[in-house]
Order: sequence, then C-alpha cells, then structure tokens
Amino acid sequence: MHDGLTGFRTLLYKEVLRFWKVSFQTVGAPVLNALLYLLIFSHVLDRHVTVYGDVAYTAFLVPGLVMMSLLQNSFANSSSSLIQSKITGNIIFVLLPPLSYREFYAAYVIASMLRGLFVGCGVLLVSIPFVDLPMAAPAWIFAFGLMGGAILGSLGVIAGIWADKFDQLAGFQNFLIMPLTMLSGVFYSIHSLPEFWQKVSHINPFFFMIDGFRYGFFGQSDVSPWLSLAVVGVCFVFLAVLTLAMLARGYKLRA
Repeated sequence: MHDGLTGFRTLLYKEVLRFWKVSFQTVGAPVLNALLYLLIFSHVLDRHVTVYGDVAYTAFLVPGLVMMSLLQNSFANSSSSLIQSKITGNIIFVLLPPLSYREFYAAYVIASMLRGLFVGCGVLLVSIPFVDLPMAAPAWIFAFGLMGGAILGSLGVIAGIWADKFDQLAGFQNFLIMPLTMLSGVFYSIHSLPEFWQKVSHINPFFFMIDGFRYGFFGQSDVSPWLSLAVVGVCFVFLAVLTLAMLARGYKLRA
C-alpha cells in the first residue's frame, strides 16, 4: 500500500541523494572555504578587535561564517537542482507524477535546509580547535538556522524557476545573494559602522538572520533577537507564499 506522501518522500530522497553523492564538492568544499576565511581573518584581526566588550574576534566570526555557509548552500541546492532539471529536460519526470505543488515545494526546501545544516555543522566542527565557543541559548541557534535555511531554500526555488540558463542564475547569486550575505555583519558588528550604514544594514534581512543566530552563542546581539525573529519570520512567510503561487501557476515549468 502507498500513502499520499510517497511522492513527496521520493522527491525528497532524490534531492538529498543528489547532493550527498557528491558531498566532497557540496559539503566539503564550502567547509574548506569557511576554514580559510577563519584562518586569514582570525590571524590578522584577533589580537586587535573585540566585540560586545569582551568577545574575541575569532569567536565572534565563527557563528557568522557558519550562518553564511548555511545560507549560501541552502540557496545553491534548490536553485542548481531546478535549473539543471530544466536545461536537461528531466524536470518533466518531476512534474508528471501526481505530486502537489506544496509537496514539490517542501521536498526542495527541506533538502536545501539539510544541505545547509550539514555545511553549517561542518564549519562549526572545524572551528573547534581555534576557538572556545559558548552556546548561551541553543534554541535560538536552532531556530535561526532552520529559518535561514528555509528562506534561502525558498529563494533558490524562485531563482531556479525564473532562470532559463546558468548565466541568469549566476547573476542572481552574484548580484543579490552574495552582496546581501557579505554585507550582513558576518565579519563585523554593525555598531562599528557609521550611523548611515547602520541604518542601511537594517534593510538587509540577512543581517537579522546572522545577528539572531549569533545571539544564540553569546546572549548578545546588535538588535533584539525577538525583532530579528519577527523579520526573519515575515520574510519566510512572504517567500513561501510567493514560491507556492509560482508553483501553483506552473510559472516557467508547465507549457
């Protein structure tokens, strides 16, 4: 007997297997990149910069690198899977089965979250020899990690549906995802910025994801974690509704 979730589980299994079979590239390489960031920035700045009054720069940096890696790889998973399926034509094998658009969305986003979490945990593990990192509020770490992965997984589905070729997807990543991530406080506290740029940072939703995630480690943050959670929650709902609307219409997927 088959229950109504068989299609969803099959698609989720396919998407997880897709990145896991090449985990050296999809998980190992991003962890190595984050480790290089950690080695370079900690060597140069650790003795010269403290944050929140008593937090060493290396300790401050690690949660930002974890969340940055999680976000970027969550986006990469869903977006690359969809654009590859569209270009090779095998998207038809996903669209033909009696799979609802909600199941389609959930499978791609959950697989993206899993890849992001694997990478994030990998970055956290390789940082252990370099820093003694506290965990003041693990529930906040978990909440922002899941929400961040879901948001970027949804954004990846949107980008994968919208793009018709790899160049368009690369433009989406290079001119939207990368700048928003790098300018979100990964490498610095926004209180070190001039007042104008502090205000600009508050327009960037990625800042709230990273600041709230960092709060879970230190119990300190640039803005209230409840404000960050509210902003992140609104962003997720907006992107989920938009993505589901695109899938329900079959936008750029069904002829």
